[in-house]
Amino acid sequence: MRGSASTAEKAYTERLIRKQMVWWKRFIDVQAPYRWNLRRIEPGFTLEIGCGIGRNLLHLEGNGVGVDHSLHSLEIARARGCRAFTPEEFKRSEYSQPETFDSLLLAHVAEHMTAAEASALLREYLPQLKATGKIIIITPQERGFASDATHVEFVDWQNIRTILQPLGFAPVQEYSFPFPRFFGTLFIYNEFISISQRTQAAEPAPVEPGSRTSRA
Repeated sequence: MRGSASTAEKAYTERLIRKQMVWWKRFIDVQAPYRWNLRRIEPGFTLEIGCGIGRNLLHLEGNGVGVDHSLHSLEIARARGCRAFTPEEFKRSEYSQPETFDSLLLAHVAEHMTAAEASALLREYLPQLKATGKIIIITPQERGFASDATHVEFVDWQNIRTILQPLGFAPVQEYSFPFPRFFGTLFIYNEFISISQRTQAAEPAPVEPGSRTSRA
């Protein structure tokens, strides 16, 4: 995964920190609307997949756990007081239990991989989601997508549905935030928001060619 691999590097973590530490952001609470938006969704106890340096976990005020493949980002998230693990650490933790979480949050992650990879990533953590739980996916619109060379695929609402369909989930709410959709080509921080719930059983995971269970 091109984008996924690059986001594990120290340079990517340093870029996230620089973006948050721009001088004017120290005087203006630019995260206020995004913090408000995440809380109004009422995600409950949340597992954030790809938590980065912990921005959303801080918005959740302790009501969440994060997983990330970047040791550099995890170091920052933990220093900020977040509960954050590598995927291997998470599997050994007390949180890796069936139906533990009210929501799975995938924020600014799906665009770093293909739709099939995003589905596979979410599928890995579905056992920890409650039967009535929801999947929240947040992705950048056109201007935001173009701003990061590590982005792989543009993920709009249609592509989010493609990610969710094999998992047996369908959107119950879709909207553009913080501005209407037509701002997506102008404002770098305009986002697609998708909230979905389970509609049916997940399709069987695809078998990799050459694996023991492959019929090829």
